[in-house]
Amino acid sequence: MLDRLDFTENKYEELSIKISDPLVIANQKEWQKLCKEHAGLEIIVTKYRIYKEAKQDLETNKEMLKEESDKEMKDMIQEEIKELNEIKETTQEELRILLLPKDPNDERNVFVEIRAGAGGDEAALFAANLFRMYTRYAERNRWKVEVMSANETDIGGFKEIVFMIKGESTYSKFKYESGVHRVQRVPDTESSGRIHTSTATVAVLPEVDDVDIEVSANDLRIDVFRASGNGGQCVNTTDSAVRMTHIPTGLVVSCQDEKSQLKNKEKALKILKSRLFDRAEAERSAGIAEERKSQVGTGDRSERIRTYNYPQGRITDHRIGLTLYKLDAFLDGDIDEMLNSLITADQAEKMKAMGNNN
Repeated sequence: MLDRLDFTENKYEELSIKISDPLVIANQKEWQKLCKEHAGLEIIVTKYRIYKEAKQDLETNKEMLKEESDKEMKDMIQEEIKELNEIKETTQEELRILLLPKDPNDERNVFVEIRAGAGGDEAALFAANLFRMYTRYAERNRWKVEVMSANETDIGGFKEIVFMIKGESTYSKFKYESGVHRVQRVPDTESSGRIHTSTATVAVLPEVDDVDIEVSANDLRIDVFRASGNGGQCVNTTDSAVRMTHIPTGLVVSCQDEKSQLKNKEKALKILKSRLFDRAEAERSAGIAEERKSQVGTGDRSERIRTYNYPQGRITDHRIGLTLYKLDAFLDGDIDEMLNSLITADQAEKMKAMGNNN
């Protein structure tokens, strides 16, 4: 680990010199790339320097303790040694986490797809609850939400909704949400007060750049049709809705949210590229040895990951066994505690895997 940290510190210092070079600054594209790399290393180097300083001070204090005869001074030195040991151990643990292999998609924006599962209208209403929960969480973080396509029911639920969240490192937070979400509650339409169980599936896809994945126009079939809705001025009277089919894979994306056919095509293509990228990533990760896969961040959409129990006011994440009793706040977007626990569990799994492979 120390060899890697020395290499990282040297790299950081080299980059510090480069980004101050007027010739490099003149090439803005290259300069921005180097600045981003420099910023990415800064937190590791700062922690490493704290670690090195604590280690050096520990050695100095231990030498002083050997030579000191005054009891009061010895007590002071021992207290300082205790504090320095705590700093060293804490910083060492933080450095282990910082050196874990990074997900290259973590800094990307995300597409979130929510689909009603078992449960009919109640499942569609639950899908709407999840959409609101993620929207409120995005608002708390000052991230932008843009609906790409939606299939709304007459009572305000969603059979399907696809939306984009733009913000700093949104994928690093949302990637743990892929899977089957289950709700247990008494529907408003249930006269006997019987609890029903419904489900909705969530898929989280990183936004991809044009350079990440290419789609040939020859591989696309594009059909246009009139947008549907629940009535009112938002229903288009022209064929502006778009259905895009990727012929080689059979993937289909529909967009009708915009009044412009061109904008709907652009949105559909963005979603299609992200789905193709996600498919390629899933095939790649399937080849990873089972013991190296994280048990938290697999993103398996057939896996039941979380239960929302209304009568007991609780949310349980089945992957990490965490139960929180704050359902109302959670559904209002207060989900950081759950997401941070999932990130911590994922990091622990990865550290364990690294230890087994060393």
